[in-house]
Formats: sequence, structure tokens, C-alpha cells
Amino acid sequence: MGSPEGEIGANPANESPVHTVTVKSFMLAKYPVTQAEYLDAVGVNPSINKGSLDMPVDNVSWNSAVDYCNKRSVKEGLTPVYTIEGNNVTWDRNANGYRLPTESEWEYACRAGTKTPFSSGDSMDEAGWYRDNSFIVLESGARNRSTYPVGQKKSNVFGFYDMHGNVLEWCWDYFAPYTSEAKNNPTGPDKPMPGNTWRVYRGGCFDFIASQCRSGYRFRQHQNFRMFYIGFRVARNAQ
Repeated sequence: MGSPEGEIGANPANESPVHTVTVKSFMLAKYPVTQAEYLDAVGVNPSINKGSLDMPVDNVSWNSAVDYCNKRSVKEGLTPVYTIEGNNVTWDRNANGYRLPTESEWEYACRAGTKTPFSSGDSMDEAGWYRDNSFIVLESGARNRSTYPVGQKKSNVFGFYDMHGNVLEWCWDYFAPYTSEAKNNPTGPDKPMPGNTWRVYRGGCFDFIASQCRSGYRFRQHQNFRMFYIGFRVARNAQ
């Protein structure tokens, strides 16, 4: 886990050192949550980028993402994972409902056994939508960047689509610098760093340059932050 020294675009302060991580079995959605799925569970579509309900939902905060997980769990007769009290969210690790992936689960699924910048190799053109390929033509003739319906680019060898680009994806973890020690099924710090509620998001987006969509790219935002390029995908415990 992490970005090796010299990888183009790597941010050593956020992505180093490379370290060994073991994750136990889990289930992860093939695609980011779509606008149709979000609308079905929550009753609203907060997205800025619209045109098809098969586009990933965007403009979603971390808080809204965990709320979606609980609502979808209830709708499908599963046990909700989260207890939500404002910004204080606790995770019942034994519940069978929907949840956000941990950062290590996300990177494991994204890399799909690769050590290259992208699961597709050194170029992400086949893997996802990013700044160089996400233009749409408006009725006025102007060009604008946008998300695209999920699943249009190639999947990685694990069968996951849109891990690179399209929308950034929230993970469960509070942000913290990496250390070199090996970790077993990490879930991030128990508490946020002093003075913030930073949560990790991964994968880059349609408005980012390629180097910001690498498998090892990581950044953070406050958990109540929402923007037109942020979405998420859901996970569940293995059955």
C-alpha cells in the first residue's frame, strides 16, 4: 500500500512509505453508487452533474454517504452498520448492512494485484474518466467536463469499474500519515487529528489530471464537505 519513490505525481507526505497491509475478505460494489440508487434509498438526487441516472451520484458529503448506507440497509432488510450522532459516527463491525470501504480495502480493490500507477498500467485512458477525456458538448456548442455513466471504461482484473476517475470516493478512515509498519485489516485512527474531521477519499475524478487518479493517490476533506466531483461506493462484510 502506498506510492513507490519516483512514481509520477506521487506526494510522499501523503503516500509514503510503502508498507504491507493484509485485509480480510469483504464485498465491494462493482460501480460507484449511481444517482438512481441514491434517489431510490434517500429520495433526493443531490448531484450537480446530471443527464443520466446511471451517472455516479456526486455532491455527497461523507456524512451523507454513511446515512445512505444505513437507509439502503434498512430498505433491503439488513442490519444498519452505523450509529450516527452528528459528526460522531460509530461502526458496528458485526452488522451485515452496507458501509464505506476502509482505505486499505479500497486500495486493494483498485490495484487488483498491480504495482503500476493505474490498474491498467502506466496510462489511465482505458480505465477511467479524467481531465483529458471527460469533455461533453453542450447544446450551445461549448465543451464542459462531466461525470459519465458508470461502467463505460474497462474494469480491472477484479471486475471493478471506475476506480480511477469519474468521482472521488469516500472511505471510512480518518486521515493520518502512513507508517512503515505492516498492518492487519486497518481501519484508520480511532479519532481525527486535532482540530479537524478529515476523512480520506480516493481514486481521483473527471476534473483531475491523471496523476491525481493513481491507485496510491490519497487526500482528505472534512466529513461534511460536498462537491460536484465527490461520490462513493459501498462495501459489506463477507458472508
